[in-house]
Amino acid sequence: MSTPDKPVVVGIDGSDDATRAAGWAVTEADRRQAPLLLVIVNDDPARTSYAEGAVHRTADKCRAMAPQLSVDVELASGRPVEELLRYSRQAQLVVLGGRGHGGFTDALLGGVSSAVATHASCPVVVVRRGVPTTAGPVLVGVDGSDSSTAALRFAFEEAQLAGAQLLVVEVWHEGDLLAGPLRREESDRVQEDVERSLADQVSAVQEQFPDIRTRLLAQRGHPVAALTDAGRDAQLLVVGHRGRGEFGGLFLGSVAAGVLHHAPCPVAVVRHAAARSS
Repeated sequence: MSTPDKPVVVGIDGSDDATRAAGWAVTEADRRQAPLLLVIVNDDPARTSYAEGAVHRTADKCRAMAPQLSVDVELASGRPVEELLRYSRQAQLVVLGGRGHGGFTDALLGGVSSAVATHASCPVVVVRRGVPTTAGPVLVGVDGSDSSTAALRFAFEEAQLAGAQLLVVEVWHEGDLLAGPLRREESDRVQEDVERSLADQVSAVQEQFPDIRTRLLAQRGHPVAALTDAGRDAQLLVVGHRGRGEFGGLFLGSVAAGVLHHAPCPVAVVRHAAARSS
């Protein structure tokens, strides 16, 4: 649930991707009626002038896009992961660009963004290359895990804020069943089971969002490929930080990591409450 007193935080590095992420965050903060906080993390005093100029230039562009929005800037010193995680504790959302450049390359997509998505205290959105659209559905991938339940709730909230349709997708393949290729009758039975599971997962949350147009899709295939393909028409793809059966909580799950690198639309990674407190 959005909390207007908490900011939407954007990691800035002066790159085009970070500026694009900030533009996406302007729309999001305006929908949430939340302040926008632009943060640049500088670990080299020699770059201070560049860092200050980069974050203030981006802030000016954000204010021009939405004059009614509260936009603040902060220059932080230290390690990017540690600082962005610290900011995530007081944020309702952290937004990062797809790639950085120059001396700040590691501050965005790569090891740092994966670490932030894995350990942040709030959802993290990565805005990849290309111009994000405000049309199309909000897309969420589910699998019955605690993380996917948290992702589903976040996706409903996003669809409500955007006035968009919600597309809920569950993907299965033989590898999930620890078996070889299935016969036709077995495949049909698994498909029916997945469809029932999907309907049950959605109904548990949907009653709190009765006005959201919702479409369910259960399909056979590879989760990353299926979600990436469905994301071509989406304004946002939402996934849980870890899926069912994935080991531990120290690393980003394979599906979340895969769509972060391949999805054509912005990707939100959501951790469930128990993971955030660990």
